[in-house]
Amino acid sequence: MTAKLERLFHRVAAERASDLHLIVGIPPTLRINGEIIIADADVLTAADTKQLVDTLLNDAQRAVFERDWELCISLHHPIVGRMRMTLYRRNGSPELSIRFCGTRIFTREELGLPPKIDELARKRHGLILVTGPTGAGKTTTLNYLINLINHERRCKIVTIEDPIEYVHENNLAIIVQQEVLTDTRSFSHALIHALRQDPDVIVVGEMRDHAAISTAITAAETGHLVLATLHSSSTAQALERIISIFEGNLQRQIIMQLANTLQGIVSQDLLPSVDGGRALACELLIANGAVRHTIRESQFHQLEHCLQTGAREGMVLMDTSLHDLYLRCKVTRDTALSRARHPDLFAKRTGG
Repeated sequence: MTAKLERLFHRVAAERASDLHLIVGIPPTLRINGEIIIADADVLTAADTKQLVDTLLNDAQRAVFERDWELCISLHHPIVGRMRMTLYRRNGSPELSIRFCGTRIFTREELGLPPKIDELARKRHGLILVTGPTGAGKTTTLNYLINLINHERRCKIVTIEDPIEYVHENNLAIIVQQEVLTDTRSFSHALIHALRQDPDVIVVGEMRDHAAISTAITAAETGHLVLATLHSSSTAQALERIISIFEGNLQRQIIMQLANTLQGIVSQDLLPSVDGGRALACELLIANGAVRHTIRESQFHQLEHCLQTGAREGMVLMDTSLHDLYLRCKVTRDTALSRARHPDLFAKRTGG
């Protein structure tokens, strides 16, 4: 690893940056508390980024990158811990985007997750979804749930990740972590073979396609606890997105499977906080009788009503979470308002 990259990693650690971008034509760029900050350093040339790529990749990885022009790998560094490195080409030159995964699992209180989420992790079977936009902390929440199970239950956990962002050590559980394109060819292939590994818990880094979603739901249906992430902006949209991947009669089948297997959905977003950090806003849906009926009837617009009436059971609406953050002076009113699902009602609620 070059001395230049070593210096950048030391700054990443000092500034607690979440990402580092190495782009030809501008100095190295860090993402700190959600904002892009250009480092006080020399402009990167095509020769600079090529040298970095050559020093970071082994021969096999270099061959894949030269063939596909795209590559995503994970590496470990003693200063910044594990990182996810995405390589791509622009104007014929290689560039890098690096996400730093941290060196420890944060507690529920530190993350700002609702207490009821622990009960979801203690379920013995079914499907738990963690949803949100890119950069919303979905993988961090997923690793918290894995860590909780690992310290409370004697079981086998199989994870399928692209790439592995945090390496878990065996505690009460035994954990097998597989990386796509390193240990397995795809999420869907890995899921099929994971079922033959005698798992109790299966963790899917991201449900991307028809095969992976179908296999994951079938696994949840056959007595496994399945944890998975999905890109969506709300609990209702998460279910709608899953169903839309299927066609014709398969849609009805997947709706019934979801109604029977779903245990809960965590929909989250990260907001800039008043102290310069990040604050987690979180919507939590728990699959009670009313929620299962709503899913069977495909009345996804009614899920918000289920969230409202389920507050006594620990369910949380996104706007309620935003309002709580605002009342605790974690975020500004404008920030909370900008992420609210119902801005007009939120404005009235906060005196606007």
